[in-house]
Amino acid sequence: MKFRIAAALIALAVSATAVAPVAAQTSGPDDPRENATRPAEGGRVGRTRDRNRDRAPQPTAEQIQAAAQEQATLGNTGCQVTEAKLLGTTAEKTSVYEVACAAGPGYMIESKTPPLVTDCVVLANSAATMRASNPEADVGPQCSIPSNMDTQRFLREYAEQAAVPCNVDEVRVAGKSNDDAIVYEVGCAAEQGYWIKKVAGAWNKTECIQVIAERAECTFTTPAEIAASVKTWLAGSEAAGCDVTEARLMGQNSNGRFYEAKCAAGDGFIARLNAEKAVQQIYPCATAQQIGGGCTLTPAPAPAPAPAPAGGRP
Repeated sequence: MKFRIAAALIALAVSATAVAPVAAQTSGPDDPRENATRPAEGGRVGRTRDRNRDRAPQPTAEQIQAAAQEQATLGNTGCQVTEAKLLGTTAEKTSVYEVACAAGPGYMIESKTPPLVTDCVVLANSAATMRASNPEADVGPQCSIPSNMDTQRFLREYAEQAAVPCNVDEVRVAGKSNDDAIVYEVGCAAEQGYWIKKVAGAWNKTECIQVIAERAECTFTTPAEIAASVKTWLAGSEAAGCDVTEARLMGQNSNGRFYEAKCAAGDGFIARLNAEKAVQQIYPCATAQQIGGGCTLTPAPAPAPAPAPAGGRP
């Protein structure tokens, strides 16, 4: 599996200035003097009443929730809307809603055809990324319903749904993969983390040792945590005594995956493991030059000195 992460997640194609708030969507005088009773100077009072009569009525909370539920359904979100806000309309006369869901994160939805849907976790991550580069950045509309703002709770739920087998201590949005899925990085306590993503309704996870081998980044995982994970895989094998200080994934073939390990003392080795992480074979670095180019973490032994010429002279 190859990983290609988008540099930024531009989550919603509307900006803060592009959405007119609901309160600004009606027209009519706000000056109370306009509604005062005056002599009929050309019917001024009558004109004011006509303007008030033409003012569009505001939708009720029930109407907003029903309209938002319709958009959430059309957007295939699977969201059962429990709360909704109508944030305003765009110049294209589309409506922008924020919705909270009975399960999972809420969404920002623009009533295009089909609806433009972005979950609140991605929006919050995009805003944080932009503000890290420019504290004054215009990050656009953001989710503000209280249940939508605890993004770490949702991220940890994703890690649980993906069956990440560790004590999760950090989670973040990593970006978008080349198959258009949102990728999340999961950090683990005292061992390597994972990248997870959901494709066609199913979660898959990839260990950080593989992510790094494919030239991507796990910001929550240290080399020591990768080494600790590899150490656990060696239990019960002839290499179990190695205090692994560094490790890398070299590649795989039909026989299994090949990992190089460097030991705190003694020679390193290349280990071949099957899909269940059981060790199948150990190749000492001294004799493993033909496996994927050989060891790179363990220094090669110095070549033996050339024998002195006969007669003791050069």
